[in-house]
Formats: sequence, C-alpha cells, structure tokens
Amino acid sequence: MNWNITAGRPVYVQLIEQLELALVAGEFPPGSRIPPVRELAADAGVNPNTMQRALQELEGRGLLQAQRTAGRTVTADDAALRALRRRRAKALAEEFLHQMQALWHGGIRNRSIAARKRTPTQEKE
Repeated sequence: MNWNITAGRPVYVQLIEQLELALVAGEFPPGSRIPPVRELAADAGVNPNTMQRALQELEGRGLLQAQRTAGRTVTADDAALRALRRRRAKALAEEFLHQMQALWHGGIRNRSIAARKRTPTQEKE
C-alpha cells in the first residue's frame, strides 16, 4: 500500500481514509485477511497503537472483522462496501467542488482564460 501521511491532520484519521480507499479499490478483497497491525504500522511509518486505533474504528464501522486467532479480515458484506464506496465518492466530489469554488473565487473567473476564444489554428488541433 502507498501511504501518504501529512502534517496538519490526525494521523489515525488519515490512516482510516487511506484504508477505506484501499478497501473500495479492492486492494483488500472482501473476506480477505489484512496484514497484522505491526506490519501495517511499519509499512506506513506510524506507531502500532495509532494503526490499531484506525483498525478498531474500521471494525466499529463494520468494514473489518476481528478473528481471535486469524487476525482481521475485510467484511464480506457487499452492502457495507457499497455504502462505503458511495460515502467516499460523495466526500471526494464535495472536496473537488470546494476546491473549484476556491479557484473560482480566487480570481480564475477574472482571467482571460475563461473568456479566451480559440484561434482557427487551435480549432484544427
């Protein structure tokens, strides 16, 4: 997994978001076993307790299941994974719209880019 932990936001929240994206992308298929806490933490470069907190949150959301002797597995509940996909898609779309509004209000509407007309040479390309 490619981890991207940045400053300014709680690490466990970033871990949750990135694990959710891995689940919806199929990196960990339904019913599959996920790596142990220490392995995930070492891979992400975070404290194992922080990774444990993120995984427990995902368990609480019904996305992971703890197996006493077999570690954690991804839920086989297709409805839960579909709901996660919808939530993540909505959150990403809202973030995109927010950023586009910031660009718009930041002056992009006042630039000639928005009103520029294409030349005949550009239209042929």
